[in-house]
Amino acid sequence: MSVLPTNLETLKRRAKQSIMPLLTPHLLKLRLNTYAPYIGAGIKIDHISLDQGLCVVSMGLNTLNKNIVGTQFGGSLYSMVDPFYMLMLMHQLGSNYVVWDKSSHIDFIAPGNSKVTARMKIPSSEIITIQDLAKEGEAVFREYKVDIVDEQQRLIATVTKTLYIRLRKYSKSKEQVNRIDTFDAQ
Repeated sequence: MSVLPTNLETLKRRAKQSIMPLLTPHLLKLRLNTYAPYIGAGIKIDHISLDQGLCVVSMGLNTLNKNIVGTQFGGSLYSMVDPFYMLMLMHQLGSNYVVWDKSSHIDFIAPGNSKVTARMKIPSSEIITIQDLAKEGEAVFREYKVDIVDEQQRLIATVTKTLYIRLRKYSKSKEQVNRIDTFDAQ
Protein backbone atom coordinates (compact mmCIF):
# COMPACT_ATOMS: atom_id res chain seq x y z
CA MET A 1 0.00 0.00 0.00
CA SER A 2 2.90 2.40 0.66
CA VAL A 3 4.15 2.03 -2.94
CA LEU A 4 1.43 4.32 -4.33
CA PRO A 5 2.20 7.36 -2.13
CA THR A 6 5.92 6.93 -2.83
CA ASN A 7 5.24 6.85 -6.57
CA LEU A 8 2.94 9.87 -6.31
CA GLU A 9 5.55 11.76 -4.30
CA THR A 10 8.20 10.87 -6.87
CA LEU A 11 5.98 12.05 -9.71
CA LYS A 12 5.15 15.25 -7.85
CA ARG A 13 8.84 15.93 -7.15
CA ARG A 14 9.81 15.32 -10.81
CA ALA A 15 6.97 17.52 -12.08
CA LYS A 16 7.98 20.26 -9.68
CA GLN A 17 11.61 20.06 -10.80
CA SER A 18 10.69 20.47 -14.44
CA ILE A 19 7.74 22.88 -14.22
CA MET A 20 8.16 24.92 -11.04
CA PRO A 21 11.49 26.59 -11.85
CA LEU A 22 9.70 28.46 -14.63
CA LEU A 23 6.78 29.47 -12.42
CA THR A 24 8.44 29.94 -9.05
CA PRO A 25 9.45 33.64 -9.37
CA HIS A 26 5.92 34.63 -10.38
CA LEU A 27 4.27 32.41 -7.79
CA LEU A 28 6.65 33.51 -5.06
CA LYS A 29 5.96 37.17 -5.84
CA LEU A 30 2.20 36.48 -5.86
CA ARG A 31 2.42 34.56 -2.60
CA LEU A 32 4.41 37.27 -0.86
CA ASN A 33 2.14 40.02 -2.20
CA THR A 34 -0.87 38.16 -0.78
CA TYR A 35 0.78 37.42 2.58
CA ALA A 36 -1.62 38.87 5.17
CA PRO A 37 0.95 40.90 7.19
CA TYR A 38 2.24 42.47 3.95
CA ILE A 39 -1.27 43.29 2.76
CA GLY A 40 -2.06 44.87 6.12
CA ALA A 41 1.10 46.99 6.07
CA GLY A 42 0.73 47.93 2.41
CA ILE A 43 4.00 46.22 1.48
CA LYS A 44 4.41 45.23 -2.16
CA ILE A 45 7.10 43.12 -3.75
CA ASP A 46 7.84 45.02 -6.97
CA HIS A 47 10.52 42.67 -8.26
CA ILE A 48 12.04 39.44 -7.01
CA SER A 49 14.64 37.28 -8.70
CA LEU A 50 16.14 34.73 -6.35
CA ASP A 51 18.47 33.51 -9.10
CA GLN A 52 19.89 37.01 -9.59
CA GLY A 53 19.85 37.77 -5.85
CA LEU A 54 17.69 40.86 -6.34
CA CYS A 55 14.55 42.05 -4.58
CA VAL A 56 12.80 45.42 -4.72
CA VAL A 57 10.05 46.11 -2.17
CA SER A 58 7.90 49.21 -1.69
CA MET A 59 5.33 50.48 0.77
CA GLY A 60 2.99 53.40 0.35
CA LEU A 61 1.90 55.48 3.32
CA ASN A 62 -1.67 54.64 4.36
CA THR A 63 -3.86 54.52 7.45
CA LEU A 64 -2.78 50.94 8.23
CA ASN A 65 0.95 51.71 8.43
CA LYS A 66 0.90 55.31 9.65
CA ASN A 67 2.14 55.89 13.20
CA ILE A 68 0.80 58.38 15.74
CA VAL A 69 2.75 61.28 14.19
CA GLY A 70 1.65 60.48 10.63
CA THR A 71 4.82 58.85 9.29
CA GLN A 72 5.73 55.30 8.30
CA PHE A 73 5.43 52.91 11.26
CA GLY A 74 8.90 51.61 12.15
CA GLY A 75 7.76 48.00 12.39
CA SER A 76 6.38 48.17 8.85
CA LEU A 77 9.64 49.68 7.59
CA TYR A 78 11.56 46.78 9.11
CA SER A 79 9.01 44.20 7.99
CA MET A 80 9.35 45.22 4.36
CA VAL A 81 12.99 44.06 4.28
CA ASP A 82 13.00 41.33 6.93
CA PRO A 83 12.97 37.99 5.05
CA PHE A 84 14.62 38.75 1.75
CA TYR A 85 18.35 38.30 2.39
CA MET A 86 17.60 34.96 4.02
CA LEU A 87 15.37 33.91 1.10
CA MET A 88 17.93 34.92 -1.51
CA LEU A 89 20.80 33.19 0.28
CA MET A 90 18.80 30.01 0.86
CA HIS A 91 17.98 29.88 -2.82
CA GLN A 92 21.44 30.72 -4.15
CA LEU A 93 23.38 28.51 -1.75
CA GLY A 94 21.01 25.56 -2.08
CA SER A 95 19.95 22.82 0.27
CA ASN A 96 23.50 21.98 1.42
CA TYR A 97 23.47 25.13 3.57
CA VAL A 98 21.48 26.29 6.58
CA VAL A 99 20.70 30.01 6.65
CA TRP A 100 19.21 31.84 9.64
CA ASP A 101 18.65 35.46 10.57
CA LYS A 102 20.87 36.12 13.58
CA SER A 103 20.24 39.77 14.34
CA SER A 104 18.85 42.97 12.92
CA HIS A 105 19.13 46.64 13.61
CA ILE A 106 17.25 49.59 12.13
CA ASP A 107 18.39 53.21 12.15
CA PHE A 108 15.64 55.73 11.53
CA ILE A 109 17.15 58.63 9.60
CA ALA A 110 14.20 60.79 8.49
CA PRO A 111 10.42 60.53 8.73
CA GLY A 112 8.75 58.57 5.95
CA ASN A 113 5.95 60.78 4.65
CA SER A 114 5.37 59.04 1.30
CA LYS A 115 5.94 55.79 -0.54
CA VAL A 116 9.24 54.14 0.42
CA THR A 117 11.35 51.57 -1.44
CA ALA A 118 14.13 49.15 -0.53
CA ARG A 119 16.42 47.45 -3.04
CA MET A 120 18.26 44.36 -1.82
CA LYS A 121 21.01 42.73 -3.89
CA ILE A 122 23.42 39.88 -3.26
CA PRO A 123 26.20 39.81 -5.87
CA SER A 124 27.42 36.46 -7.16
CA SER A 125 30.85 37.23 -5.68
CA GLU A 126 29.23 37.19 -2.21
CA ILE A 127 27.98 33.62 -2.80
CA ILE A 128 31.50 32.52 -3.75
CA THR A 129 32.90 34.22 -0.63
CA ILE A 130 30.35 32.48 1.62
CA GLN A 131 31.05 29.08 0.07
CA ASP A 132 34.78 29.59 0.56
CA LEU A 133 34.36 30.68 4.20
CA ALA A 134 32.00 27.78 4.99
CA LYS A 135 33.87 24.95 3.27
CA GLU A 136 35.62 23.76 6.46
CA GLY A 137 32.34 23.57 8.38
CA GLU A 138 32.65 26.76 10.40
CA ALA A 139 29.71 29.06 10.99
CA VAL A 140 29.76 32.10 8.74
CA PHE A 141 28.21 35.40 9.82
CA ARG A 142 27.57 37.96 7.08
CA GLU A 143 26.22 41.45 7.48
CA TYR A 144 23.98 43.14 4.92
CA LYS A 145 22.77 46.73 4.89
CA VAL A 146 19.75 47.97 3.01
CA ASP A 147 18.65 51.55 2.64
CA ILE A 148 14.98 52.46 2.62
CA VAL A 149 14.40 55.60 0.56
CA ASP A 150 11.40 57.76 -0.26
CA GLU A 151 10.22 58.87 -3.71
CA GLN A 152 12.84 61.65 -3.81
CA GLN A 153 15.59 59.10 -2.95
CA ARG A 154 15.91 60.65 0.53
CA LEU A 155 17.21 58.13 3.06
CA ILE A 156 14.45 57.19 5.54
CA ALA A 157 16.05 54.25 7.35
CA THR A 158 18.92 51.80 7.15
CA VAL A 159 18.44 48.18 8.19
CA THR A 160 21.45 46.03 9.04
CA LYS A 161 20.91 42.28 9.09
CA THR A 162 23.37 39.65 10.27
CA LEU A 163 22.86 36.15 8.89
CA TYR A 164 24.22 32.83 10.10
CA ILE A 165 25.27 30.44 7.32
CA ARG A 166 26.73 26.97 7.66
CA LEU A 167 27.08 23.81 5.65
CA ARG A 168 24.11 21.68 6.65
CA LYS A 169 26.17 18.62 7.60
CA TYR A 170 27.95 20.67 10.31
CA SER A 171 24.89 22.50 11.60
CA LYS A 172 22.76 21.77 14.64
CA SER A 173 19.86 22.98 12.46
CA LYS A 174 20.06 20.14 9.94
CA GLU A 175 16.29 19.82 9.94
CA GLN A 176 15.64 23.41 8.79
CA VAL A 177 13.22 23.24 5.88
CA ASN A 178 13.72 25.43 2.86
CA ARG A 179 10.13 26.57 2.33
CA ILE A 180 11.05 28.12 -1.00
CA ASP A 181 11.25 24.56 -2.29
CA THR A 182 7.98 23.57 -0.65
CA PHE A 183 5.83 26.71 -0.82
CA ASP A 184 3.62 25.27 -3.58
CA ALA A 185 2.58 22.39 -1.32
CA GLN A 186 1.33 24.60 1.51
